This record gives sequence, C-alpha cells and structure tokens, in this order.
Amino acid sequence: MRNKKGVRLLANVSGAVNQELLLRNEHLATENRILRAKLPSRLRLSDPQRATLAEIRKRLGRKALQEVARVAKPDTIRAWYRRLVAEKFDGSQHRQYPGRPRIRPEIEVLQAPHFDAEF
Repeated sequence: MRNKKGVRLLANVSGAVNQELLLRNEHLATENRILRAKLPSRLRLSDPQRATLAEIRKRLGRKALQEVARVAKPDTIRAWYRRLVAEKFDGSQHRQYPGRPRIRPEIEVLQAPHFDAEF
C-alpha cells in the first residue's frame, strides 16, 4: 500500500515539473516570435553562434529541429554541424610539408663548395 502512494506522489511531482517545462517552452517560443517580428529579415550569425546552434541541433534531433528552428532552416543548421565536425578533424595544424626540411642559412654558407682558381 505504501509503495503505491510513493509511485503516485512521484507521478504527480514529475507531471508538475513537465507541465512547468511545457509552459516555459511555450513562453519562450512566444517571446521569440514577438522579438523575431521586430528584427530585419535576415540575421547574420557569427561562427561561434553557428557552432553553438549546430551543437544543440545534434543533441535535439532531426524531428524536433523541424519544429524549433527559426533562425535558419534545419538543412542549413545540419550543414553548419558537418562543417564544424570537418574543421574539428581537419588536422591541417599538424600537417607536415613533404620533403626534407630546409637548412638554416648560416649552415648553408658553411656547406657551399668553394672553387679556387688554382688550375
């Protein structure tokens, strides 16, 4: 009997928390819609802002993104994520150039052949 009361209490608490989260989301969505109406037609985002949206998009999932995305189209945000991953694993900072490394100029002078005109 006591176990049923605990389960019922837990269900009530989690239901209240879920309801509060839904109301917060609804409020934020409405607030965003109002603020977006006051902005210019096209928003310019910086690379860090794009990266942040792309990371959140990955956690959010494709279906939820269709409902939520308003700043950019979902396909655009997915492209930002692909570019973010490509830049992360680019490896150009660690890339070595092919061939033998150059010799320092002072050593090159020492190694230069000296031709004496003693024929």
